[in-house]
Amino acid sequence: MEQTVPQKKQRISTLGQIGLQQFAPYLMNRIMGRYNATLRGDFRRQGLTTSQVRTLAVLSVIEGVTVNDLSVYTVIEQSTLSRTLDALEAQGLVRREAGDTDSRVRKVFLTDEGRSEFNRAWPPMHEAFEAMFDGIDDAEYAALINTLQKMLRNVRMHDI
Repeated sequence: MEQTVPQKKQRISTLGQIGLQQFAPYLMNRIMGRYNATLRGDFRRQGLTTSQVRTLAVLSVIEGVTVNDLSVYTVIEQSTLSRTLDALEAQGLVRREAGDTDSRVRKVFLTDEGRSEFNRAWPPMHEAFEAMFDGIDDAEYAALINTLQKMLRNVRMHDI
């Protein structure tokens, strides 16, 4: 018996045919740009940048992450992340330690002050998150998260 290989659905091939309002990468960039712009003033009043808060956010969930992995989780290029970590460390919000088995590997930890600073940043972040999903029910939200996770697997370059 002959097996058939399922064909990948060919999508419309030009941006003009798709249209900006139907082009998912454009919509995702606009949404995240607006989310970040909404929060920028709150962060600035705290003396923090978006990159710094993003770093604190990841470290509030994942302790002792390597700088390489932190770059992936925060979606910040390593050179920019290095400067971000320098500033956060100077403020006493994070600390870097040599790895257990390889002193060249640096792990990053949130300090108690860093956790407090993130806890001050979280309420406006959560409020903006809630506003973004106003009118979207739990099933729609779950479907979106499922779709985004599939998309991330499709484009992922790292194991995390």
